[in-house]
Amino acid sequence: MQKIPTLFVRDFTAAPREGAPLPVLPEVTPGCEWVVAGEGIATRKWDGTCVMLDEYGAWWARREVKRGKPIPDQFAPISTDPQTGKTVGWEPVAQTGWAKYHAEAVHNSSPDRPGTYELLGPRINGNTDDYPGHVLMPHGWAPFSVRNDYASAPRDYTGLDAWLRARPYEGIVWHHDDGRMAKIKKLDFPGHGEGSSS
Repeated sequence: MQKIPTLFVRDFTAAPREGAPLPVLPEVTPGCEWVVAGEGIATRKWDGTCVMLDEYGAWWARREVKRGKPIPDQFAPISTDPQTGKTVGWEPVAQTGWAKYHAEAVHNSSPDRPGTYELLGPRINGNTDDYPGHVLMPHGWAPFSVRNDYASAPRDYTGLDAWLRARPYEGIVWHHDDGRMAKIKKLDFPGHGEGSSS
């Protein structure tokens, strides 16, 4: 899985914010214009950690390695961000700190199709969705009511900021028919993660 581009360009001149990424500017990231043109389907971005079941039945966890940091054993790099120097790739779930939670999620969810999933639950990213146990959520899936809500999401900077502030969701991932994706998180907008309640 390639790193999904953020819909709007990051402000690399901004001061870092504790617990939040650098904010985005009201400028569309090159290659993501299709989103603001109304193409693709908006889906819920879950607040967990990404894992993948490959075609051979092996489980992998998405991992970002910062520039200058050691590469984990069996790490399969996908791409390196030239701006930040972070390398995105996959490592075997069994060697991660959440291996036991993943095992519980496999037991609870019984995933049987290769693809990517979000690992969610009590010990993952603060469990913002209040799951009682660990589960695997297939990427692109959400309950019907949530899918309908996402269909109403605006695609402009100001509208998306307001729409996300009014909801409990982490963010949006748009899926184009040709396989392209783009994302935006609530924390990407200025003012989030700086003492705000969202």
